[in-house]
Amino acid sequence: MSSYKKLDFFDRVFKIVAKIPKGKVTTYGKIAEACGIRSAARTVGWALNSAKNSNLPCHRVVNRFGALTGRVHFGDPALMESLLKSEGVEFLEDGCVNLQKHLWTPEKSFSNNG
Repeated sequence: MSSYKKLDFFDRVFKIVAKIPKGKVTTYGKIAEACGIRSAARTVGWALNSAKNSNLPCHRVVNRFGALTGRVHFGDPALMESLLKSEGVEFLEDGCVNLQKHLWTPEKSFSNNG
């Protein structure tokens, strides 16, 4: 992936993450699919890691099971869960977000060409 296409993809990721409503979460895979590259969930994670000092609600992105796999990038491993709970997000006994209640699916607003 050229650096131009990578930046373009990252920008698309940032636009989607900015739209995640308070009290909702989405997954890396759902963001990748909305960006037009369904298999790029890992790249979504890289994009979010590069944006960790931004005002984007990166804490609202979880893995496909609702696990807080990105929590290590928040400095304090409990911060991501704390932020989500402060927005009313509920967790199951296994520590995963209740996706049946809180999953938000972004619209497919982008294609591979931007």
